[in-house]
Amino acid sequence: MLVRKYEMPWRTAYEGYAVAIWLIVAALFAYESLRRDSTVGIALALLAACAAMALFRAAQAIRLIKIRASLCGRAMQMISFEQYGKLTKNPGDVYLGCGFEWLPVHSQRLYELAKVNFREVMLSPWWLRVLGYVTDPQPDREIGLSYIHGVEPREGPLYRPLQNFEGGTLLVGTTQSGKGVALGGLITQAVRRGDVVIVLDPKNSRRMKRIVERACEAYREPDTFLEFHPAFPEIGVRLDPMFNWQKPTELASRIQSIMPPDTAGAFSAFGWDAVNVVVQGSVALEDRPNLMKLSNCIEGGIEPILEETLRRYFEETLGQGWRERPEFKALLQAARQGNIRKPSDRATPELMAFVTYYQQHVATSMRSKVVDAQVRTFLHNREHYQKITANLLPILSMLTSGTLGKSLSPDPFDPVDTRPIMNMEKIVRGGRVLYMCLDSLPDPAVASAIGAIWLADLSAFAGMRYNLGGDRRISLFVDEVANVINAPLIELLNKGAEGGIYTTCAMQTLADMAKRLGSEEAARMALGNLNNLIALRSKDRPTQDFIVETFGKTGIHNVRVGLNHGADGHLGDFSSGYSVQVTEALEESIPPDILGKLPNLQYFASVSGGRLRKGRFQIIDPGEPRSAKATR
Repeated sequence: MLVRKYEMPWRTAYEGYAVAIWLIVAALFAYESLRRDSTVGIALALLAACAAMALFRAAQAIRLIKIRASLCGRAMQMISFEQYGKLTKNPGDVYLGCGFEWLPVHSQRLYELAKVNFREVMLSPWWLRVLGYVTDPQPDREIGLSYIHGVEPREGPLYRPLQNFEGGTLLVGTTQSGKGVALGGLITQAVRRGDVVIVLDPKNSRRMKRIVERACEAYREPDTFLEFHPAFPEIGVRLDPMFNWQKPTELASRIQSIMPPDTAGAFSAFGWDAVNVVVQGSVALEDRPNLMKLSNCIEGGIEPILEETLRRYFEETLGQGWRERPEFKALLQAARQGNIRKPSDRATPELMAFVTYYQQHVATSMRSKVVDAQVRTFLHNREHYQKITANLLPILSMLTSGTLGKSLSPDPFDPVDTRPIMNMEKIVRGGRVLYMCLDSLPDPAVASAIGAIWLADLSAFAGMRYNLGGDRRISLFVDEVANVINAPLIELLNKGAEGGIYTTCAMQTLADMAKRLGSEEAARMALGNLNNLIALRSKDRPTQDFIVETFGKTGIHNVRVGLNHGADGHLGDFSSGYSVQVTEALEESIPPDILGKLPNLQYFASVSGGRLRKGRFQIIDPGEPRSAKATR
């Protein structure tokens, strides 16, 4: 049976005393060899043995001193963009900052530190410099405890193969713990690899956006970087999330996916049908549907589309002279006289004549399902129709109000609006980098709807790649994923890798996801699709438990010391006993409370199928924008 050796490094380096004694004894033997010529050989042999023992004990003492001195930790580090570029030259690897592999010995040291005051066992970082280590200790003013990273004196660059990240990556950390810095580094590497990069940033982080711009300036062609911002539409591009589809029903499913869920599902199903009727009618008229047209037809009525659809249908089915038929003229005259009841005020006499003629004089075998669906919607009770589409209209209103309507429903024939029009296919074919600022602080509802509709479009595009193929890698980065997660994103996490879409999501707490998805079980189901986990500082206990469950358990040694003494009835009789027992128990590899004490930018990670790493990210200094340099 394999037995691990118990280690207790947080003690006085008693080996140093042994070194002094061995050196003294070695000096005595040296003196003896000089004083008596007859014993030179024996004295030198003993001198060599004492020196060897002194070196052996010195190595043990230095090891303990080195471990205790490393408890000073590492300060946050800022590196230039050029330095970061040297660390990420190999496109087949993902750089995860500096750190080390987390082993059971590090867990043991961490558990032992919980039993003592770590400040009492810390040594000055001067010892590390004496021993040849280059160290920048963590200042006391920085957030977090330094000893967590200091349980291992040596660190180095952390790399993992890119293929290990195809299963998705989850970044977890409380606010200001370093998620933006981590995402900035991962996005920079994706840009350098030549991926199509899509970033959803609810907060509009200026630092992260500047890093992405800098990466595009360094590694891509001009005009690769695209920006979308709902509050500043004039500086960005126009996006059409309804442009790419293979079947018209996909657009209805795309809208349904961003609707708020209802318990019975009736409202959601009717909303899907309402959108599908409009989409099918627009396609039949060879008019590309967009969000603005859908909103106008569903809120204002389907009358314009139905009238034009019936006119084309009669011309194709009945020929050019269908208007001259006596039965149609009679119906038109009756409609103009008000003898045919109108279901809505927007219905014209011509439309009422068209609908009545279609119902009464067109054979069932000749009818069109597209027209039937539109007629059914047209004749539906308007009050009931408005009630049952009540959860659909707010979503469409959010996406079409004000300047946002022109940004998400672009008109290519508008001579005034010269902003570029982009859709998912154009972005992928051009190898572009899209940075979407959702502006969630002032308007969280609209930000959530924008992110959700774009994710729905991306999910549909992934389905097209399944059917038609596509070899260009798409890297999707979603910050504050709880703001935008929906069924399409979950599908992307589940099946997107085979469609060439690799996702990195960042969140703060498990509770945020549970609130968005309705339950903790649903949140865990969604997050279970992400194979890699990078955990920065986290203060929420359920989130900490979720993290440490992923990291697993390891054997931890516990020492029990027993001391007993006593005396019996006879004078002078006394007994005592002293015992030491070492036991081993399975404990969490990383105690949950430690996650709440991590310094900024430091993390624990489970990557590549359970390989544990302890690391720290560096802050990338992107430098000044080109425009600022040009003005000098």
